[in-house]
Amino acid sequence: MRTTLNRVLLALIGLILLVVGLSVLVGSLDLQRHWDFTMPQWWPFTGPKDVLLANHDRTRYRSDGWWWPVVIAVLAVLLLAGLWWLLAQARTKRLRQIRIDSGDGQGALLRGRAVENVLRSEAGAYEGVEWSSAVLTGRRGTPEARLVLGLAPHATPQEVVTGLDTEVLERARNSAGLSELPAEARLRAVRHRAARVS
Repeated sequence: MRTTLNRVLLALIGLILLVVGLSVLVGSLDLQRHWDFTMPQWWPFTGPKDVLLANHDRTRYRSDGWWWPVVIAVLAVLLLAGLWWLLAQARTKRLRQIRIDSGDGQGALLRGRAVENVLRSEAGAYEGVEWSSAVLTGRRGTPEARLVLGLAPHATPQEVVTGLDTEVLERARNSAGLSELPAEARLRAVRHRAARVS
């Protein structure tokens, strides 16, 4: 949801900036003289010496009592929306606790960091993996794992993913008493300097 919202907002901001930039560019060119083209009457720029807001447009509402409260309110809303968006980027959906079946009908809570540490260490110790990171997301009863693995040059991605599913994730599912643990693994190649043979 956050990724979709980010894309929509960035697309809207980009579109607005593109339209404003093109209007400034088209207005700064003297199209009527060069290509016999007349700009529409509502267009803000009709020549290279035109401005976006004329002096009359900028000062027209200053004497009205509602002008400054509206300006301040709009700027405050924009500031709060920008701060909310910034905080939303920093906030992660990391799962703090996992609810597991303890067998007594009440259940128990397992720390999400503990499961992440186990996943990280076991995935990092797997053959062909040089480093790893793990994050748990989702809900307490239905956690999901997101793994990022740095692969060694000799590693085969298919073997690493198969081993990750059949060994690392299977152990995590069994130890936490989970019926399933969906996982998304991102594989990245680790860069190495070329080995010199003398």
